[in-house]
Amino acid sequence: MAITKLVSDSLGAGVGGKVLQVVSATKTDTSSFTSTTFADISGLSVSITPSSSSNKILIVSYANCGYDFGNAKIAIKLLRDSTIINLGDVAGNRIRLSSTVYVNSSNASTFSAMSNFLDSPSTTSSVTYKLQAGNLDGNGTVYVNRPGDDWSDATNHASVTSTITAMEISA
Repeated sequence: MAITKLVSDSLGAGVGGKVLQVVSATKTDTSSFTSTTFADISGLSVSITPSSSSNKILIVSYANCGYDFGNAKIAIKLLRDSTIINLGDVAGNRIRLSSTVYVNSSNASTFSAMSNFLDSPSTTSSVTYKLQAGNLDGNGTVYVNRPGDDWSDATNHASVTSTITAMEISA
């Protein structure tokens, strides 16, 4: 896992919309999930401390996922500390998520669950943004950064990365 932090102190004052700092984490190893209960994806977490409570945080993330059991419903949630953010509206019994991938077979591939969200944390305290994954079907195993049938060290199987980036945007 690599974490990068950029800060610019030489920006002009009084103009909104500037990127004040960037924090990013890249996950290069793999994780697996078998439960319908959501769990943190190790390595896909960043902390950022806004310089003003009126500033916003732009979170850009993607998790490359695979599945080893035919059809799959891979679910991703974006959290600010312990609060789930960037959720779809309530619609009947449907689960509210930040991102999802519905895989129809092809367990030799990885699929990207992407999310972009402009958050208003309204604080100058450190906040942590992270991704969680879940297996909505409860069958088989959801993988991050590898395909579902990764049984062969072959050139048609991929080794990929996933990333979460938080950018402070001036008000």
